[in-house]
Amino acid sequence: MIAKAGVRRLGIFALVLAALAACDRNRGPDESLAGFSAEEIFQRGEYELETSRRSSASLRYFQEIERLYPYTEWSRRALIMQAYAHHRAREFEDSRAAAQRFLDTYPNDEDAPYAAYLLALSFYDQVDEVGRDQGVTFQALQHLRRLIEQYPDSDYARSAILKFELAFDHLAAKEMEIGRYYLRRGNYNAAINRFRVVVEDFQTSTHTPEALHRLVESYLSLGLREDAQTAGAILGYNFEANPFYADSFRLLSGQGLEPEASGEGWLRTIYRQAVRGEWI
Repeated sequence: MIAKAGVRRLGIFALVLAALAACDRNRGPDESLAGFSAEEIFQRGEYELETSRRSSASLRYFQEIERLYPYTEWSRRALIMQAYAHHRAREFEDSRAAAQRFLDTYPNDEDAPYAAYLLALSFYDQVDEVGRDQGVTFQALQHLRRLIEQYPDSDYARSAILKFELAFDHLAAKEMEIGRYYLRRGNYNAAINRFRVVVEDFQTSTHTPEALHRLVESYLSLGLREDAQTAGAILGYNFEANPFYADSFRLLSGQGLEPEASGEGWLRTIYRQAVRGEWI
């Protein structure tokens, strides 16, 4: 009996989908769905999302649920599905708008963390090559941090933390690329400014060892031996096994210098804080 009932349900579901498809072909969008329940329309939207190569094919069903059955449970579910469908179709602005509308309308809903995740992804998935403008990366970091802080126990917080670290590293890579550009052209002061940003603002990124090494190179090129030594000292203390330290040690020893804290520049402050633990 249970098996027969299951077959009947599948048959009814197939008939509903067939009827919806027929209505789509024969009538206009508003009229064709008005005679069906919100659940039936939602099922059709899910079916299109799973079977169609174009995620946008499912959107009209989820949008019609909002129009025909506003302020219902199905309307709420349809809105989050719109955000997802837009994102899968790489329609990031539309996905962002739907996700933000969900958060504004249902801030305490169980799907709010997922909406916040889709909102952050709408920026994160647009992060381009290192050479491009990084405004989108800043936006991704902002929304990922908001998700982590507002929903720390959600299923999406862990993924958001990983993506935050990658986006953070991406910004440091941008500073390094520009710094290397200036360094190759002998514009040492401009290069130092970029490497300083990495050391001060992106200390936990993977680019910090190279930034310190490039500072050693730049300061030695300018004849600022004490600053070069201090940069080498910080590099050696924190990243002694890193190949960039070996390179910096070779450069310093080649001029009769050792990696040690000297002078009173900004790097000496970093040394006191990071190496000696003196924050005042």
